[in-house]
Parts: sequence; C-alpha cells; structure tokens
Amino acid sequence: MIGTARAVPPPRYTRIAIALHWLSALAVLGLIAIGLAMTHADLAPMRRFQLYQWHKSVGITVLALTLLRLGWRLAHRPPALPATLPARERAGAHAAHALLYGLLLGLPLAGWAVVSASPFNLPTVLYGILPWPHLPVLPELTNKAAVEALLKQVHAWGAWFLVGLLLLHVGAALRHHLVLRDDTLRRMLPRAPLKSGAQP
Repeated sequence: MIGTARAVPPPRYTRIAIALHWLSALAVLGLIAIGLAMTHADLAPMRRFQLYQWHKSVGITVLALTLLRLGWRLAHRPPALPATLPARERAGAHAAHALLYGLLLGLPLAGWAVVSASPFNLPTVLYGILPWPHLPVLPELTNKAAVEALLKQVHAWGAWFLVGLLLLHVGAALRHHLVLRDDTLRRMLPRAPLKSGAQP
C-alpha cells in the first residue's frame, strides 16, 4: 500500500519545491538584468567591476539552487502533467524542462569557466564575503585569452537562448492558466486553491 501511494503523483509541488522555483526565478531575472547592465550600459569602471562581482555571486547561487532543485525533484515526485495534454505537448514540456535545467547548470558553469580562464586572474569573492576558487586546469592554460573569448561567446549565446526559453515557459504557463484553465500554474503558487479540489 505504501509503495502504491508513493507511485501516485501529488496534486501540486511541495512547499520546498515552490520556494526553490521562485527563488531561482528571481535570481535568474537578477542575473539577466545585471548581465545586460554590465555589458551594455555606460558605466564607470568601478561600477562595472562591482556588477561583474554581483553577477558571479548570483550565478553561483543559481548553480547551487539548481542542484538543490534537482536533488529535491529526485526525492519528491513532481505533479503529473494534465491528463488532457496531447502527447506532442507533453513531450515538448518534458524537453523544455530538461533544457531549462541544463541551461541553469551549464550557464553558471560556463561563467565560472570564463572567470577561471581570464588572463587577468581576478579573484571571486561571493557577495564580498566568501572566497570562491577558480575551476582547475583553466588557470594554467597558455592560450587563456583565446579560451576566455570562446567561453564568453558560449555564455552569451546560452544566456540569450535561456531568455527565449523562459519566455516560452512563461507563455505556456499563462496559456494553461488563462486559456486551458487547468491547475498547471496554480500548483506552483503557494496556497492557491486547485480547481480539482485536491489539497497540498
């Protein structure tokens, strides 16, 4: 009986999963805003340097949050997709989630690699408090400038791809909420009543 109960998907995400999701969302939005400001705004050199430090700090935070989310997801089964969802959309939703998690892991790692390969060898101190090491091997390269330039391109293009995927993610959630009128969005909102009447 216990095994059968655990096999049944819950009606909504756990409170921990919801908190991690929205913390990640806020952090990613902050990363995008900081990234655009530090690369496109007309800033004093010291201000730009400070934004780079904040970008690195929040990026490592996103990496940690994503690892926590994946660990929690493995230990706590997420809700099932709506039964009325066509197979093609179901496959697309799974693929989009896999890509999101991949980017939320890959982009911070790519940014970390950029810093580690930089010829300037600038230290990273998270939030001005915690010293953070460089990735191994990269600081010892002889062609660091070329590697750094390549990694910057990977990081930048990946960031724009993430922005597009996030817009798709938000659009899909709003479609479920406003057009299909199912519980897809509500199950990720704390204390939002479910139309099915199921309790958290």
